[in-house]
Amino acid sequence: MNKYIVKTSLVWIIVLAVLAGVWAYRIHAIKQPTAMKTPMSEEMQPVASGPPATADEPKPSMTDMKMDAPLAPVQLTPERMQSIGVQTGTVEYKQVSDDIRATGTVDINERLVSYVQVRFPGYIRKVFANATYQYVRKGEPLFTIYSPDLVATQQEYLLARQNQKTMSASTIDGVADGAATLSIAAEQRLKQWDIPESEIAKLKETGKPVTDLTINSPVEGYITERNALPNMYAESSTKLYTVADLSRVWVYAQVFQDDVGRIKPGDTAQITVDSCPGRTFSGQVEEILPQVDMATRTVRVRLVMANPGLKLKPGMFVNVDLKTTLGRQLVVPASSVFQSGTRQLVFLNHGNGSLEPKEITIGPRAGDDFIVLKGLKAHQSIVTSASFLIDSESQLQAAAGAFVPPPPGAGGAAPTANAPAATQTNIDFTTEPNPPQKGSNVFRVKLTSADGTPTAGADVTVTFYMAAMPAMGMAAMNTTTKLTEKSNGMYEGSGSLGSGGTFQVTISAQKNGQAIATKQLRVHTGWAGVDGLDMRCSQGRSLTNADVEAAAIEGAVRRLRPKLMTVCAVLASLVPILWESGIGSDVMKPIAAPIVGGMITSTIHVLILVPVFFVMMKERALRKGHLQPRTSGSS
Repeated sequence: MNKYIVKTSLVWIIVLAVLAGVWAYRIHAIKQPTAMKTPMSEEMQPVASGPPATADEPKPSMTDMKMDAPLAPVQLTPERMQSIGVQTGTVEYKQVSDDIRATGTVDINERLVSYVQVRFPGYIRKVFANATYQYVRKGEPLFTIYSPDLVATQQEYLLARQNQKTMSASTIDGVADGAATLSIAAEQRLKQWDIPESEIAKLKETGKPVTDLTINSPVEGYITERNALPNMYAESSTKLYTVADLSRVWVYAQVFQDDVGRIKPGDTAQITVDSCPGRTFSGQVEEILPQVDMATRTVRVRLVMANPGLKLKPGMFVNVDLKTTLGRQLVVPASSVFQSGTRQLVFLNHGNGSLEPKEITIGPRAGDDFIVLKGLKAHQSIVTSASFLIDSESQLQAAAGAFVPPPPGAGGAAPTANAPAATQTNIDFTTEPNPPQKGSNVFRVKLTSADGTPTAGADVTVTFYMAAMPAMGMAAMNTTTKLTEKSNGMYEGSGSLGSGGTFQVTISAQKNGQAIATKQLRVHTGWAGVDGLDMRCSQGRSLTNADVEAAAIEGAVRRLRPKLMTVCAVLASLVPILWESGIGSDVMKPIAAPIVGGMITSTIHVLILVPVFFVMMKERALRKGHLQPRTSGSS
């Protein structure tokens, strides 16, 4: 199998050497034509950079390009404004109030929860409150308990009382007082164990200890937890019942973290539940809990609600409407704010179709308005229609990145597209090479008046702009270049184009601080192969053999990187198999050898044969006149 690879490679190396010799001969034999100076059509758009770089002033690179478009005004004709539905409004002060809608759940008010416990160990005999969520009133019996310690303490109390009566007539100092002290101490022990006064009075009256003590409910509410069971031994630490008063409940609203800053304790709130359609429960914000849910990015806001008729039950899902008051604020309609992702813009209306983008800082949204924190003043006229911001997004991007600001003093009387000042000077824009390619390019602008006289002494700038392409990870590219005057109204500058694609170009000329001409172009750069030749023909330009060869070389270069990556990956994995001698090598070698040979053959075919045959066919078509410039009306 190795012999097959060697033979195949030798054959193609010989073919490659022959073709390379023919190609080199043709390259040196054909005289390269000079760069064309045909004026570019309005469908072209080069990338200008500036005057020729010197040793102290290097050429700008992609890292020097501005990644964020500058702010500049937009000029629209009345017809254009009407067609896209431009509407205007006014910046004004308003009393701002807003509703924050959220969801929530009902929970027990922890401040109205009580535990039922005994302060002495004993055995539970009878249980009267024997179900969870059973309603009990204050003083209602819950269970009875027998405690040996309690019985012993009662007997001690009765004995102390009896001794007190006996010793009260004693004439010995301290005997009567000591008996009284013992009686009082025994009674205090009973009270510390929370024995009701009625039981102590009954004990005094009957003179017999109570074996089964009845424990009553200390509060009114619903039993939410029950651990008291008949014949159960209860310690003093055993929690026998949990009783909750549900006349007032808590509601935990899940509010997004962006809206929390507008809420404060004491704000009113209303909730609705699906089980009570048409009914609204009112309450107020008690506390904003200091924790954010990492999964939902919400903050729990605790509301206190009255619960008449126990319509709100713990765990119930509710809809929350929080009422917030923000006071008197400067606001603009939400539809007037254009959010680019890194900044917020509004478009000031100066009249006569002059719209100026203005960067502002906005606060929270209140209904259909945004609160303005910085950048605007009251009574300013702005564009408010959402259709303008949506349908004209591409025009706005061009205005924010590629348009040239009007001269000082233009104000509301900005010249329209049909003003005479914009047509007195003609702009002739050319590039070398034509069309511009990736890398270094030369850009020339020739200014002539209406009668053909060259215009000298002007300040000429060329701005190229490409909108951001987030899907490809490319930011917006924007750069402005000032060209230098050569002679006879000719201005020239050189620059580097970082990538191919579709650009918008604005050429602006000013003289004595006044705009004398502006031209806007769109150009596709960096095309190769058949597409590039077809584009040149569609733009009405003649083709030469050099154009054909340049298109073929650029197409081969564009195919070089992906092809080499594929070939290297395949060869790195399959070539070692051809020299293996282990188990399975006899099976893998017949499979790997044709693949390796095929990859070498396809590489030569794609990078050498295809460009050569492409040039031969196109030059033949060029000689026969098949590649002719097409006018705008030709098919």
